[in-house]
Amino acid sequence: MCLSIPGKLTSIIAQLDDTFRIGKVSFGGIMREVNLAMVPEAKIGDYVLVHVGVAIGTIDEEEAHKTLEYLKKTGELEEELKGAPGE
Repeated sequence: MCLSIPGKLTSIIAQLDDTFRIGKVSFGGIMREVNLAMVPEAKIGDYVLVHVGVAIGTIDEEEAHKTLEYLKKTGELEEELKGAPGE
C-alpha cells in the first residue's frame, strides 16, 4: 500500500533556491531525506505529508501524531518506510 505519511521537518540539508530544497524528516524517530519542492512554505518544525520521498502538503501537529500512532498500531509505518532512501 502507498500512503502519505506525516513527519516532522527537522532540518534543511540542501537548498538550490526558495523552491528546490531537501530536508530531513523524522517519522516517529525514523529519519529520511525528503524533497520539499511541493511545500515551499514548510519550515523546520512543521509536519509534512510525505509520499514516495516528496512532501506533498503540511499537516497540523495533533493530526500528525494521531496518524503516526494509527500507522504504528497497524504496522503500516514500518512497512511503508522499510528500504526507503535515507535508511
